[in-house]
Amino acid sequence: MKKLDLDTTRDFSPMGMKSIVLHDSEHFKILNFNLVAGALFPIHSHDLEGQLSIMVIEGEGEFLADGDVTMPARTGNMLICDISEPHGVKAITDMRIVVTIAPPI
Repeated sequence: MKKLDLDTTRDFSPMGMKSIVLHDSEHFKILNFNLVAGALFPIHSHDLEGQLSIMVIEGEGEFLADGDVTMPARTGNMLICDISEPHGVKAITDMRIVVTIAPPI
């Protein structure tokens, strides 16, 4: 069993985005991304089978999908999609997200 304290990973980079690996196993991977206001986690996809979730733990922004598709992203919102679907995030305020990927890439 493992307990994580996400308050200890509240660290922002002036370069725009900071990535912290919270957990990595053969079953799934959990990452914490901290984005400063205006930062972009670019739309991308992976040519793999599996799913991912993006949970907003602080701040506001937009979930991004293929084309011009956007969805509001606020604290407590979660996006779930196939890993092969285009996905990304744009921060409006300083924003923290937790991404879970299964299986890990």
